[in-house]
Amino acid sequence: MKNQLGNLMKQAQKMQDDLKKAQDEIARMEVTGQAAGGLVTVVMTGRHDLKRVAIDDSVMKEDKEILEDLLAAAVNDAVHKVEQETQSRMSGMAAGLNLPPGFKMPF
Repeated sequence: MKNQLGNLMKQAQKMQDDLKKAQDEIARMEVTGQAAGGLVTVVMTGRHDLKRVAIDDSVMKEDKEILEDLLAAAVNDAVHKVEQETQSRMSGMAAGLNLPPGFKMPF
């Protein structure tokens, strides 16, 4: 019984270490969101920090509202990519936990 508890504690510690490593990797990752076929691009980290915005000169000739919409679309695209990548990386960690179908971890 004591040996089983020790093994369980080791597994829990390993899982905690793996989770911390995955969270650190996600925070450092960068994704690119685009709108209008790449005329507007943004680079976002896994922490949802916006690092760069690039706007093609041809878009600058458009109305302000169009530019705002394209920028919002590019940011939303990047947010979706961050969330998909986070879910993909975390789902592999949760696979060994035998959680019920549809159970979502609080990540």
